[in-house]
Amino acid sequence: MIEVGNVLVHEDLLNNDFVCNISKCKGICCIEGDSGAPLKESEKAILEEIYPKVKPYMTEKGIQAIEEQGKYVLDNDGDLTTTCVDGNKECAYVNWENGITKCAIEKAYEAGEIHWKKPISCHLYPIRTTNYPEFDVLHYDRWHICKDACTFGKELQVPVYKFLKDPLIRTYGEEWYTELENTVKSI
Repeated sequence: MIEVGNVLVHEDLLNNDFVCNISKCKGICCIEGDSGAPLKESEKAILEEIYPKVKPYMTEKGIQAIEEQGKYVLDNDGDLTTTCVDGNKECAYVNWENGITKCAIEKAYEAGEIHWKKPISCHLYPIRTTNYPEFDVLHYDRWHICKDACTFGKELQVPVYKFLKDPLIRTYGEEWYTELENTVKSI
């Protein structure tokens, strides 16, 4: 682990390559898994506020899931997550374009309807964050469905932390990211 400010960064984020290859995976990460995307407590209020503007970008079954379960849920482990269609697979906020999943929240953002791109856990993926009172730990979440992203990243020689520069800056700020880059250069 390397320490950058009050964040511990696992070396896997520096030593592994990753670039999403949506044309290959079709956005399967939005429709597979044990539960919805992890949410921060502060994101509940955001989902409540933006839902009316996101709803037009959602599928009917996504809207139905939200109306039945709410805009967010506690999963089987008691963790706060996005709501899923059919219990625990497809995120209710999924939208489809040409056979590829898109985020309805992100579509509303791109259309200028809202000013929040999407849950930070989605934006940061495949980085997962463990938050402690004094510090955060960032680690690389390997998932077999992202095999094409690993291959593409290796081909382009883009480490995980560089691929996720924008969401890392969104989370920790530009100064922090610059410190991360400088720390990596000094290793």
